[in-house]
Amino acid sequence: MDPGLRRDDNGVAAGRAIAMIYVIEQVLNGAQFGVMLFLMAAGLTLIFGIMNVINLAHGSLYMVGAYVAAAVFGATGSFLIGLAAALAAAIVVGIALEVTLFRTLYARDHLDQVLATFGLILFFNEIVRILFGATALYMRVPDFLNGRVEILPGAPYPTYRLAIIAVGLAVALLLYLLIARTRIGMLIRAGASNRVMLGALGVNVTLLYTAVFALGAALAALAGVMAGPIFTVESGMGESVLISAFVVIVIGGIGSIRGAFVAALLVGIVDATGRAYLRPLLALFTSRAAADSAGPALASMLIYILMAAVLFVRPQGLFPPRGR
Repeated sequence: MDPGLRRDDNGVAAGRAIAMIYVIEQVLNGAQFGVMLFLMAAGLTLIFGIMNVINLAHGSLYMVGAYVAAAVFGATGSFLIGLAAALAAAIVVGIALEVTLFRTLYARDHLDQVLATFGLILFFNEIVRILFGATALYMRVPDFLNGRVEILPGAPYPTYRLAIIAVGLAVALLLYLLIARTRIGMLIRAGASNRVMLGALGVNVTLLYTAVFALGAALAALAGVMAGPIFTVESGMGESVLISAFVVIVIGGIGSIRGAFVAALLVGIVDATGRAYLRPLLALFTSRAAADSAGPALASMLIYILMAAVLFVRPQGLFPPRGR
């Protein structure tokens, strides 16, 4: 055999292996982003599905979790203490909001809810500027997760991102068990279907609402803590992820935890792979300048195109709750 042909074959095989590794890395990046969106969307869809409240301030709880974790982690040097402090702070803030504001919004229409919770966004953005300053905070990856795992030969992947995926999957499993296998989950599902009848049966619906809101706040804060070492911790960081979370719950079906999980992974993978491959794909059919210009813009639109396509086929989302 011609040695030159052998070298060419080896080069093609190596190129295919590198391309496959890159694809796997992008899928994992998408899964990591997806599980973070799931944590946001799960709390959001629970609150809307049970209380029928549109909570635009849910992203602010994500921001609170990130800020508290960054501040406590920086002061103590312990990521786990920062995580515990962030969850505790978000739960306290969530309960306070539910008791003082949201109880007055349950009987109001969605426009009032949108206006009130939009005001909360502005309030929380200013509060974090007052408490932490206008300069962004930076969280380092904790030492025990600061490394790489070789997912394939020659394909190391950050341990922290794998930990995010593992935590997201574990939380999804726990939420499934909570909603589908426990008495509390039965009450939550009943409250989503008919809260008036649930109250008539003697269930303390007010306390149930508070518990659900606290759970949603904790999930948002957990997402914020995990996002801290990857993204910049800054005022207003919750707005962009909130929009993506709304896309997730619309695709998955409003009020559906299973739908939120599937849709979050789908949105995360579509977003990551689109940003990685759409520009070179366009370059095959257009000029490089046109691809460089249109590629990033189209990549940022992919999740909204996906949402429109899903709603065209299934207007209630992929997994609408029973009875809707």
